[in-house]
Amino acid sequence: MFLLKMKKIIFIFLGSLLFNINNIIAQKDTVNVQDDLLGSLTSDSSNQEKLLPDHIILTQRILWGKKGLMRNFDAFELTPEKRAHELKIRRTMLVTHQILGSLTSLGMLAQGIVGTKLYNGDRSIKDLHEGIAAGVNIGYFTTASLSLFAPPKMLNERKGFSSIKIHKYLAVIHMTSMILTNVLADQTQNNPKIQKWHRAAAFTAFGAFLAAEVVIKF
Repeated sequence: MFLLKMKKIIFIFLGSLLFNINNIIAQKDTVNVQDDLLGSLTSDSSNQEKLLPDHIILTQRILWGKKGLMRNFDAFELTPEKRAHELKIRRTMLVTHQILGSLTSLGMLAQGIVGTKLYNGDRSIKDLHEGIAAGVNIGYFTTASLSLFAPPKMLNERKGFSSIKIHKYLAVIHMTSMILTNVLADQTQNNPKIQKWHRAAAFTAFGAFLAAEVVIKF
């Protein structure tokens, strides 16, 4: 029965991954618009168009802001030509971010099934539960890092709600829940009453993470 559930999970995941890859291909048109804009800046050295958006997150500002750490290297000097190269790096990082996100969501789903069996008294899968948890943590925080530390985009965000903004709001929820899940996991051994809160945090992280994946596709 357990193996049957795992096969279903893998089938669902493969379908999701194929959809994700098609979505990534479609999103290349958006990136090409930014490349075209940079191309016009490069061809006209007198153009004073901004090379960075007005607002970028702290992690990007530390690395890629006007006085960011990466600006100390000649390869990442703030010029139109080198910003074009940065956008290619950004595209690669975000494509990897999406693929790893799909793999991580599969791990989260498997972890939910294994964790439920563990909480129902099947202690034989405790090591499996911990092993999947380690893999999920590596996948999750690697996925997050690829987004947080990618070079900033060229254009400013549109005002009002958008799928990107909803994706970011959901990211705050699933990252907070993910950290809380790990903190509570270390305390469940000594206090079994915490298990329900650990489980609630884990399911919240998975739900918000999956919703963030879905919303970015539309």
